[in-house]
Amino acid sequence: MHTIVETLIGFAQTSGFAQFFVDDNWKYIIMIIVALGFIYLAIAKKYEPLLLLPIAFGMLLANLPLSGVMNPPENGEVGGLLYYLYQGDHLGIFPPLIFMGVGVLTDFGPLIANPKSLILGAAAQFGIFVAFLGALLLGFDFNEAASIGIIGGADGPTAIYTSTKLAPHLLSTIAVAAYSYMALIPIIQPPIMKLLTTKEERAIKMEQLRPVSRKEKILFPIVVSILVILILPSTASLIGMLMLGNLFKESGVTQKLAHHASEAMMYILSIFIGITVGATTNASEFLTFGTLGILALGLLAFAFSTASGVIFGKIMCRLTGGKINPLIGAAGVSAVPMAARVVQNVGKEENPNNYLLMHAMGPNVAGVIGSAVASGIFLTLFK
Repeated sequence: MHTIVETLIGFAQTSGFAQFFVDDNWKYIIMIIVALGFIYLAIAKKYEPLLLLPIAFGMLLANLPLSGVMNPPENGEVGGLLYYLYQGDHLGIFPPLIFMGVGVLTDFGPLIANPKSLILGAAAQFGIFVAFLGALLLGFDFNEAASIGIIGGADGPTAIYTSTKLAPHLLSTIAVAAYSYMALIPIIQPPIMKLLTTKEERAIKMEQLRPVSRKEKILFPIVVSILVILILPSTASLIGMLMLGNLFKESGVTQKLAHHASEAMMYILSIFIGITVGATTNASEFLTFGTLGILALGLLAFAFSTASGVIFGKIMCRLTGGKINPLIGAAGVSAVPMAARVVQNVGKEENPNNYLLMHAMGPNVAGVIGSAVASGIFLTLFK
Protein backbone atom coordinates (compact mmCIF):
# COMPACT_ATOMS: atom_id res chain seq x y z
CA MET A 1 0.00 0.00 0.00
CA HIS A 2 2.84 2.35 0.95
CA THR A 3 4.52 1.70 -2.42
CA ILE A 4 1.32 2.50 -4.31
CA VAL A 5 0.94 5.81 -2.46
CA GLU A 6 4.56 6.74 -3.16
CA THR A 7 4.08 5.87 -6.82
CA LEU A 8 0.97 8.03 -7.07
CA ILE A 9 2.72 10.93 -5.33
CA GLY A 10 5.72 10.57 -7.64
CA PHE A 11 3.40 10.50 -10.65
CA ALA A 12 1.64 13.65 -9.48
CA GLN A 13 4.95 15.46 -8.88
CA THR A 14 6.14 14.72 -12.41
CA SER A 15 2.90 15.79 -14.07
CA GLY A 16 2.49 19.05 -15.91
CA PHE A 17 0.08 20.32 -13.25
CA ALA A 18 2.77 20.14 -10.57
CA GLN A 19 5.12 22.27 -12.65
CA PHE A 20 2.85 25.30 -12.35
CA PHE A 21 3.89 25.54 -8.69
CA VAL A 22 7.63 25.44 -9.33
CA ASP A 23 9.65 28.70 -9.26
CA ASP A 24 8.09 31.28 -11.59
CA ASN A 25 6.21 28.78 -13.75
CA TRP A 26 3.00 30.72 -13.05
CA LYS A 27 3.99 32.64 -16.19
CA TYR A 28 2.92 29.62 -18.21
CA ILE A 29 -0.62 30.07 -16.92
CA ILE A 30 -0.64 33.62 -18.31
CA MET A 31 0.52 32.41 -21.73
CA ILE A 32 -2.09 29.64 -21.71
CA ILE A 33 -4.81 32.23 -20.98
CA VAL A 34 -3.49 34.40 -23.83
CA ALA A 35 -3.53 31.37 -26.15
CA LEU A 36 -7.11 30.54 -25.19
CA GLY A 37 -8.06 34.18 -25.81
CA PHE A 38 -6.59 34.00 -29.31
CA ILE A 39 -8.43 30.74 -29.97
CA TYR A 40 -11.66 32.47 -28.92
CA LEU A 41 -11.00 35.40 -31.30
CA ALA A 42 -10.20 33.00 -34.15
CA ILE A 43 -13.29 30.81 -33.72
CA ALA A 44 -15.96 33.04 -32.18
CA LYS A 45 -14.99 36.35 -33.79
CA LYS A 46 -13.43 34.85 -36.95
CA TYR A 47 -10.42 37.18 -36.81
CA GLU A 48 -8.28 35.67 -39.57
CA PRO A 49 -8.66 32.12 -38.22
CA LEU A 50 -6.27 30.64 -40.80
CA LEU A 51 -3.50 32.62 -39.11
CA LEU A 52 -4.64 33.06 -35.55
CA LEU A 53 -5.83 29.52 -34.78
CA PRO A 54 -2.56 27.68 -35.54
CA ILE A 55 -0.54 30.44 -33.82
CA ALA A 56 -2.73 30.21 -30.72
CA PHE A 57 -2.60 26.42 -30.58
CA GLY A 58 1.16 26.41 -31.02
CA MET A 59 1.35 28.90 -28.15
CA LEU A 60 -0.85 26.61 -26.05
CA LEU A 61 1.24 23.50 -26.75
CA ALA A 62 4.56 25.23 -26.02
CA ASN A 63 3.35 26.52 -22.65
CA LEU A 64 1.94 23.27 -21.33
CA PRO A 65 4.77 22.25 -18.96
CA LEU A 66 6.84 19.22 -20.01
CA SER A 67 5.13 18.99 -23.43
CA GLY A 68 8.59 19.05 -25.03
CA VAL A 69 7.26 20.05 -28.46
CA MET A 70 10.08 22.59 -28.94
CA ASN A 71 12.86 20.66 -27.22
CA PRO A 72 16.07 20.51 -29.28
CA PRO A 73 17.81 17.14 -29.66
CA GLU A 74 20.07 16.44 -26.67
CA ASN A 75 22.20 13.53 -25.50
CA GLY A 76 21.14 11.36 -28.40
CA GLU A 77 17.44 12.04 -27.77
CA VAL A 78 15.22 13.14 -30.66
CA GLY A 79 13.88 16.70 -30.41
CA GLY A 80 10.26 17.75 -30.27
CA LEU A 81 8.05 17.72 -33.36
CA LEU A 82 7.65 21.50 -33.57
CA TYR A 83 11.38 22.05 -33.08
CA TYR A 84 12.03 20.34 -36.41
CA LEU A 85 9.18 22.10 -38.19
CA TYR A 86 10.51 25.39 -36.80
CA GLN A 87 13.72 24.95 -38.78
CA GLY A 88 11.74 25.95 -41.87
CA ASP A 89 11.28 29.36 -40.24
CA HIS A 90 14.75 29.54 -38.75
CA LEU A 91 16.51 28.73 -42.02
CA GLY A 92 14.37 31.15 -44.02
CA ILE A 93 12.70 28.42 -46.12
CA PHE A 94 8.99 28.80 -45.37
CA PRO A 95 8.59 32.60 -45.87
CA PRO A 96 9.75 32.70 -49.52
CA LEU A 97 7.60 29.65 -50.32
CA ILE A 98 4.61 31.41 -48.75
CA PHE A 99 5.43 34.35 -51.02
CA MET A 100 5.17 32.03 -54.01
CA GLY A 101 1.63 31.13 -52.99
CA VAL A 102 0.82 34.79 -52.35
CA GLY A 103 2.09 35.58 -55.84
CA VAL A 104 -0.37 33.11 -57.37
CA LEU A 105 -3.22 34.66 -55.39
CA THR A 106 -2.19 38.22 -56.26
CA ASP A 107 -3.67 40.18 -59.13
CA PHE A 108 -1.29 42.97 -60.07
CA GLY A 109 -3.86 44.28 -62.57
CA PRO A 110 -5.11 47.12 -60.30
CA LEU A 111 -1.52 48.25 -59.73
CA ILE A 112 -0.71 48.11 -63.45
CA ALA A 113 -3.93 49.96 -64.30
CA ASN A 114 -3.23 52.64 -61.70
CA PRO A 115 0.56 52.96 -61.19
CA LYS A 116 0.00 55.90 -58.84
CA SER A 117 -1.12 53.39 -56.23
CA LEU A 118 2.54 52.37 -55.97
CA ILE A 119 3.07 55.67 -54.13
CA LEU A 120 0.45 54.68 -51.56
CA GLY A 121 2.08 51.27 -51.09
CA ALA A 122 5.43 52.99 -50.52
CA ALA A 123 3.91 55.59 -48.17
CA ALA A 124 2.40 52.86 -46.00
CA GLN A 125 5.91 51.55 -45.23
CA PHE A 126 6.64 54.75 -43.29
CA GLY A 127 5.79 53.03 -40.03
CA ILE A 128 8.64 50.57 -40.57
CA PHE A 129 11.20 53.34 -40.31
CA VAL A 130 9.39 55.04 -37.42
CA ALA A 131 9.58 51.81 -35.42
CA PHE A 132 13.21 51.35 -36.48
CA LEU A 133 14.13 54.73 -35.02
CA GLY A 134 12.00 54.08 -31.94
CA ALA A 135 13.77 50.78 -31.32
CA LEU A 136 17.16 52.47 -31.55
CA LEU A 137 16.03 55.04 -28.97
CA LEU A 138 14.99 52.20 -26.64
CA GLY A 139 18.47 50.71 -26.81
CA PHE A 140 18.08 47.96 -29.42
CA ASP A 141 20.98 47.61 -31.84
CA PHE A 142 20.66 48.24 -35.60
CA ASN A 143 19.94 44.62 -36.50
CA GLU A 144 17.31 44.28 -33.81
CA ALA A 145 15.72 47.64 -34.65
CA ALA A 146 15.51 46.72 -38.34
CA SER A 147 13.79 43.42 -37.52
CA ILE A 148 11.33 45.14 -35.16
CA GLY A 149 10.56 47.84 -37.73
CA ILE A 150 9.47 45.31 -40.36
CA ILE A 151 6.43 44.53 -38.19
CA GLY A 152 4.99 47.81 -39.53
CA GLY A 153 4.69 46.27 -42.97
CA ALA A 154 1.99 43.88 -41.66
CA ASP A 155 3.70 41.07 -43.53
CA GLY A 156 4.37 37.97 -41.44
CA PRO A 157 6.63 36.08 -43.89
CA THR A 158 8.81 39.17 -44.48
CA ALA A 159 9.07 39.80 -40.73
CA ILE A 160 10.15 36.19 -40.14
CA TYR A 161 12.62 36.23 -43.03
CA THR A 162 14.22 39.51 -41.91
CA SER A 163 14.45 38.42 -38.28
CA THR A 164 16.12 35.10 -39.12
CA LYS A 165 18.83 37.01 -40.97
CA LEU A 166 19.36 39.94 -38.58
CA ALA A 167 18.05 39.08 -35.09
CA PRO A 168 17.09 35.39 -34.76
CA HIS A 169 16.91 35.70 -30.96
CA LEU A 170 13.93 38.06 -31.39
CA LEU A 171 12.14 35.92 -33.96
CA SER A 172 9.39 34.61 -31.68
CA THR A 173 8.29 38.03 -30.43
CA ILE A 174 8.51 39.70 -33.84
CA ALA A 175 6.68 36.88 -35.62
CA VAL A 176 3.88 36.75 -33.06
CA ALA A 177 3.51 40.54 -33.16
CA ALA A 178 3.44 40.64 -36.97
CA TYR A 179 0.91 37.83 -37.37
CA SER A 180 -1.24 38.99 -34.45
CA TYR A 181 -1.50 42.52 -35.84
CA MET A 182 -2.28 41.10 -39.27
CA ALA A 183 -5.11 39.10 -37.76
CA LEU A 184 -6.38 42.14 -35.84
CA ILE A 185 -6.46 44.47 -38.87
CA PRO A 186 -10.29 44.73 -38.72
CA ILE A 187 -9.93 46.15 -35.20
CA ILE A 188 -6.80 48.30 -35.52
CA GLN A 189 -7.24 50.02 -38.87
CA PRO A 190 -10.84 51.40 -38.98
CA PRO A 191 -10.46 53.86 -36.05
CA ILE A 192 -7.30 55.32 -37.59
CA MET A 193 -8.92 55.56 -41.02
CA LYS A 194 -12.00 57.32 -39.65
CA LEU A 195 -9.95 59.67 -37.49
CA LEU A 196 -7.94 60.93 -40.48
CA THR A 197 -10.76 61.25 -43.04
CA THR A 198 -14.07 63.05 -43.31
CA LYS A 199 -17.40 61.43 -44.02
CA GLU A 200 -17.39 63.05 -47.47
CA GLU A 201 -13.92 61.68 -48.27
CA ARG A 202 -14.88 58.16 -47.21
CA ALA A 203 -17.93 58.30 -49.48
CA ILE A 204 -15.95 59.19 -52.65
CA LYS A 205 -16.67 56.81 -55.53
CA MET A 206 -13.74 56.11 -57.82
CA GLU A 207 -13.83 55.56 -61.57
CA GLN A 208 -13.59 52.04 -62.90
CA LEU A 209 -10.04 50.91 -63.64
CA ARG A 210 -8.95 50.36 -67.24
CA PRO A 211 -8.66 46.77 -68.52
CA VAL A 212 -5.17 45.32 -68.28
CA SER A 213 -3.90 43.11 -71.10
CA ARG A 214 -2.51 39.62 -70.63
CA LYS A 215 0.82 40.74 -72.06
CA GLU A 216 1.11 43.44 -69.38
CA LYS A 217 0.36 40.93 -66.64
CA ILE A 218 3.01 38.52 -67.96
CA LEU A 219 5.68 41.18 -68.35
CA PHE A 220 5.07 42.76 -64.93
CA PRO A 221 6.54 39.98 -62.70
CA ILE A 222 9.50 39.54 -65.05
CA VAL A 223 10.35 43.24 -65.23
CA VAL A 224 9.85 43.80 -61.48
CA SER A 225 12.06 40.81 -60.62
CA ILE A 226 14.89 42.06 -62.83
CA LEU A 227 14.75 45.68 -61.65
CA VAL A 228 14.22 45.12 -57.93
CA ILE A 229 16.73 42.28 -57.56
CA LEU A 230 19.41 44.16 -59.53
CA ILE A 231 18.93 47.16 -57.24
CA LEU A 232 18.60 45.11 -54.03
CA PRO A 233 20.02 41.60 -54.53
CA SER A 234 19.03 40.68 -50.96
CA THR A 235 15.37 40.71 -52.03
CA ALA A 236 15.88 37.81 -54.44
CA SER A 237 14.31 35.13 -52.25
CA LEU A 238 11.14 37.08 -51.41
CA ILE A 239 10.58 39.08 -54.61
CA GLY A 240 11.73 36.17 -56.77
CA MET A 241 9.27 33.70 -55.27
CA LEU A 242 6.45 36.28 -55.23
CA MET A 243 6.86 37.04 -58.91
CA LEU A 244 7.41 33.40 -59.88
CA GLY A 245 4.09 32.51 -58.29
CA ASN A 246 2.38 35.35 -60.11
CA LEU A 247 3.94 34.25 -63.40
CA PHE A 248 2.62 30.71 -62.82
CA LYS A 249 -0.87 32.20 -62.79
CA GLU A 250 -0.59 34.83 -65.51
CA SER A 251 1.34 32.76 -68.05
CA GLY A 252 -1.68 30.53 -68.60
CA VAL A 253 0.51 27.49 -69.24
CA THR A 254 1.22 26.30 -65.69
CA GLN A 255 -2.26 26.08 -64.20
CA LYS A 256 -1.43 22.95 -62.17
CA LEU A 257 1.63 24.58 -60.63
CA ALA A 258 -0.40 27.67 -59.82
CA HIS A 259 -3.18 25.60 -58.29
CA HIS A 260 -0.91 23.57 -56.01
CA ALA A 261 1.22 26.58 -54.99
CA SER A 262 -1.84 28.57 -53.95
CA GLU A 263 -3.86 25.73 -52.49
CA ALA A 264 -2.20 22.65 -50.96
CA MET A 265 1.29 24.11 -50.51
CA MET A 266 0.01 27.44 -49.19
CA TYR A 267 -2.29 25.86 -46.61
CA ILE A 268 0.35 23.38 -45.44
CA LEU A 269 2.94 26.13 -45.03
CA SER A 270 0.42 28.34 -43.23
CA ILE A 271 -0.14 25.54 -40.71
CA PHE A 272 3.59 24.97 -40.23
CA ILE A 273 4.45 28.66 -39.88
CA GLY A 274 1.49 29.42 -37.65
CA ILE A 275 1.96 26.59 -35.17
CA THR A 276 5.76 26.99 -34.99
CA VAL A 277 5.55 30.76 -34.56
CA GLY A 278 3.11 30.22 -31.71
CA ALA A 279 5.35 27.54 -30.23
CA THR A 280 8.27 29.95 -29.89
CA THR A 281 6.36 31.94 -27.25
CA ASN A 282 7.73 30.06 -24.26
CA ALA A 283 6.65 31.98 -21.15
CA SER A 284 10.10 32.10 -19.57
CA GLU A 285 11.51 33.89 -22.62
CA PHE A 286 8.43 35.68 -23.93
CA LEU A 287 7.11 37.43 -20.80
CA THR A 288 9.82 40.08 -20.46
CA PHE A 289 9.95 43.87 -20.60
CA GLY A 290 11.82 43.57 -23.89
CA THR A 291 8.89 41.66 -25.37
CA LEU A 292 6.44 44.33 -24.24
CA GLY A 293 8.65 46.97 -25.86
CA ILE A 294 8.71 45.07 -29.16
CA LEU A 295 4.93 44.56 -29.12
CA ALA A 296 4.41 48.27 -28.42
CA LEU A 297 6.80 49.30 -31.20
CA GLY A 298 5.12 46.87 -33.58
CA LEU A 299 1.71 48.36 -32.85
CA LEU A 300 3.16 51.88 -33.26
CA ALA A 301 4.68 50.87 -36.59
CA PHE A 302 1.42 49.39 -37.81
CA ALA A 303 -0.54 52.49 -36.76
CA PHE A 304 1.95 54.83 -38.45
CA SER A 305 1.92 52.73 -41.63
CA THR A 306 -1.87 52.91 -41.79
CA ALA A 307 -1.89 56.62 -41.00
CA SER A 308 0.83 57.51 -43.53
CA GLY A 309 -1.00 55.59 -46.26
CA VAL A 310 -4.25 57.45 -45.52
CA ILE A 311 -2.49 60.83 -45.35
CA PHE A 312 -0.87 60.28 -48.74
CA GLY A 313 -4.28 59.17 -49.98
CA LYS A 314 -5.69 62.52 -48.83
CA ILE A 315 -2.89 64.36 -50.64
CA MET A 316 -3.62 62.44 -53.86
CA CYS A 317 -7.32 63.11 -53.35
CA ARG A 318 -6.64 66.86 -53.32
CA LEU A 319 -4.24 66.73 -56.27
CA THR A 320 -6.75 64.80 -58.41
CA GLY A 321 -9.68 67.03 -57.53
CA GLY A 322 -11.41 64.43 -55.36
CA LYS A 323 -11.09 61.45 -57.70
CA ILE A 324 -9.24 59.25 -55.21
CA ASN A 325 -10.80 57.98 -52.00
CA PRO A 326 -8.09 58.42 -49.34
CA LEU A 327 -9.19 55.24 -47.59
CA ILE A 328 -7.37 53.15 -50.18
CA GLY A 329 -4.08 54.41 -48.75
CA ALA A 330 -4.70 52.27 -45.66
CA ALA A 331 -4.47 49.18 -47.87
CA GLY A 332 -0.82 50.03 -48.56
CA VAL A 333 0.19 47.78 -45.67
CA SER A 334 0.97 44.47 -47.24
CA ALA A 335 -1.63 42.25 -45.56
CA VAL A 336 -3.28 40.88 -48.72
CA PRO A 337 -6.25 40.97 -49.13
CA MET A 338 -7.23 41.71 -45.51
CA ALA A 339 -6.39 45.42 -45.60
CA ALA A 340 -8.21 45.88 -48.92
CA ARG A 341 -11.32 44.24 -47.44
CA VAL A 342 -11.22 46.64 -44.48
CA VAL A 343 -11.09 49.59 -46.90
CA GLN A 344 -14.08 48.19 -48.75
CA ASN A 345 -16.06 47.77 -45.54
CA VAL A 346 -15.27 51.22 -44.14
CA GLY A 347 -16.07 52.89 -47.46
CA LYS A 348 -19.34 51.01 -47.76
CA GLU A 349 -20.44 52.22 -44.31
CA GLU A 350 -20.60 55.77 -45.68
CA ASN A 351 -21.84 54.89 -49.16
CA PRO A 352 -23.55 51.50 -49.67
CA ASN A 353 -22.91 51.77 -53.41
CA ASN A 354 -19.19 52.33 -52.96
CA TYR A 355 -16.98 49.51 -54.24
CA LEU A 356 -13.37 50.21 -53.34
CA LEU A 357 -12.00 46.68 -53.21
CA MET A 358 -10.28 46.62 -56.61
CA HIS A 359 -8.98 50.17 -56.15
CA ALA A 360 -7.58 49.19 -52.75
CA MET A 361 -5.87 46.12 -54.20
CA GLY A 362 -3.44 48.37 -56.10
CA PRO A 363 -1.85 49.84 -52.94
CA ASN A 364 -2.27 46.49 -51.19
CA VAL A 365 -0.13 44.51 -53.64
CA ALA A 366 2.26 47.47 -53.90
CA GLY A 367 2.66 47.15 -50.13
CA VAL A 368 3.78 43.53 -50.52
CA ILE A 369 6.56 44.69 -52.84
CA GLY A 370 7.27 47.67 -50.58
CA SER A 371 7.75 45.59 -47.42
CA ALA A 372 10.06 43.21 -49.27
CA VAL A 373 12.06 46.20 -50.53
CA ALA A 374 12.26 47.64 -47.00
CA SER A 375 13.51 44.26 -45.81
CA GLY A 376 16.07 44.26 -48.61
CA ILE A 377 17.30 47.71 -47.61
CA PHE A 378 17.80 46.61 -44.00
CA LEU A 379 19.50 43.36 -45.05
CA THR A 380 21.83 45.24 -47.38
CA LEU A 381 22.75 47.81 -44.73
CA PHE A 382 23.06 45.64 -41.64
CA LYS A 383 23.59 41.96 -42.53
